[in-house]
Amino acid sequence: MPIEKVLQDVSIEEEQVSYWVDYITRLGETYLPKIAAAIATLVVGWWLISRFNRWFKKTLTTRAVEVSLIPFLCSLVNVLLKVLLLVTVASMVGIATTSFVAVLGAASLAVGLALQGSLANFAGGVLILLFKPFKVGDFIESDGVKGTVQSISVLNTVLTTPTGNNAILPNGTVANNKVLNFSMQTTRRVDLTVGIGYDEDIALAKKVLIDALAAMPHVLEDPAPFVGVSGFGDSSVDLVVRPTALSEHYWEVFFEAHEVIKKALDDNNIEIPYPHQVEIQKKG
Repeated sequence: MPIEKVLQDVSIEEEQVSYWVDYITRLGETYLPKIAAAIATLVVGWWLISRFNRWFKKTLTTRAVEVSLIPFLCSLVNVLLKVLLLVTVASMVGIATTSFVAVLGAASLAVGLALQGSLANFAGGVLILLFKPFKVGDFIESDGVKGTVQSISVLNTVLTTPTGNNAILPNGTVANNKVLNFSMQTTRRVDLTVGIGYDEDIALAKKVLIDALAAMPHVLEDPAPFVGVSGFGDSSVDLVVRPTALSEHYWEVFFEAHEVIKKALDDNNIEIPYPHQVEIQKKG
């Protein structure tokens, strides 16, 4: 092989090596600072997220947030912050994140539309567990259903009705409708209605009923039982009867008061009107 050919090949190889050395040098000068900054951001960000998660969990615990909700909220915040950190680090290195964010947004929208009912229940459950309009053991009414709260999950609230049945209410419905919490106050008023004849002494009937209610063991003295005229029926003067009891004694007072009212009126010969059948004898 001629020496000129060998020297030419060596010169070409040197040029190639020089080209690659220059290319790698320029690449390093361009990307090494970015990579170093990205690694530093990743390490510091990861550490800050861990510290924040510990603080967030401690804050939720001290504010008496529902125990079953704390791990979920902490995990959700942890994942969201780490995804945001990774996207930030990728953009620092020079990786285009616009397409990734767009795909992630489209996927989230598709999942949200497919699971909108479940997500509404989930969001309602989170709101209920965070703001606590009621708790387990409370007697509430929601969506026309009354019952004692047996459990509150992320998706459903279970009530035990007075008839002993379990009613499972979606949290989305509960969170977006009116909720009556009968246990939030320590006392409850029992509202009853009784009719007396038009010929009866109203003042006497009121005194008899108030005295009878005041003698009941679970009726509170303050506020005192109230009896007043609420209207006039076809055959009776209608009286409202309102004793007050502790919330846990509500049903005892409700049922016992009916019996006490009937007995007190009977003992004082005060008529409770009711329909009569009048038999007409035909003259033969």
